[in-house]
Amino acid sequence: MVGAWRAGSCRVRQRLWLGAVGQATKQIPLGTAVTALVHRYNPVVVAQQIATLEALFPGRAFLGVGSGEAMNEVPAGMDYPDTGEQLKRTEEALTIVTRLLDGETVDFDGEFFRAKRARLYTLPTRRPPVYMSAFYEGSAEVAGRLADGVWTLGDPKEAPKVIAAYRRGCEQAEREPGEVILQTSFSWAEDDETALEHLREWKGTLVDENYTDPVVDPAAIYRKAEKEISDDDLESQVIVSSDPSKHVKRLETLQALGATVLVAMNQSGADPHAAIRVYGEQVLPELRSA
Repeated sequence: MVGAWRAGSCRVRQRLWLGAVGQATKQIPLGTAVTALVHRYNPVVVAQQIATLEALFPGRAFLGVGSGEAMNEVPAGMDYPDTGEQLKRTEEALTIVTRLLDGETVDFDGEFFRAKRARLYTLPTRRPPVYMSAFYEGSAEVAGRLADGVWTLGDPKEAPKVIAAYRRGCEQAEREPGEVILQTSFSWAEDDETALEHLREWKGTLVDENYTDPVVDPAAIYRKAEKEISDDDLESQVIVSSDPSKHVKRLETLQALGATVLVAMNQSGADPHAAIRVYGEQVLPELRSA
């Protein structure tokens, strides 16, 4: 499953540095995981940016999109909406993005977004794929109708439901399913306790309300996560170990859920560069030989 490993799939909230990454590298895919389309980023501009990235680095660009988080959108002036409106906004914006990338001249008069004779005058030879983040079935169906794949967390309980909903959306739109991207986080260190210690600050990413509710203050997000997410909860949802073979086994489990792409997010705060070496020398070779 060599093709399912994409080292360039970093979680990116700003796209400015992707051009620098492309200039410094030759092969890795370049893209966002994910860019929110509900308020801060106009979909016409997002389409223009990803098309430009693909024109500069042919064959390498992709766009991951989603509904974002209040922590980022509210400081930019948004009254954070409920999940229903979040999905409507994302669907409207994604419609504009995909039509522009398909080469259309777009007139769009939606409830939340508008476009007037919008067009990408420099279209890359290859249309960069667009993947939509989905944590529940409603958004997964939208991904099936509009996106080139679904991007979700590698949760053994939730991922199968999300994947099934994505495929239903594809059927509704009479489209072939695209990529099924499952993401997890990992922390490697010389010992297990150090690996866990440097991952605890990410507990906030496991609190559902941080994505659905108007939770803005980072300190409050941290406190809530410390209260609600135990170390056992954390270890059950991410990969925390000094033993490379445990990383291999957990990733193989995610692969078995139906992933065509696995994204392993390096959160090895103790020594992220050493973690990359361990993955390159011991984890990825085992996965590729399986």
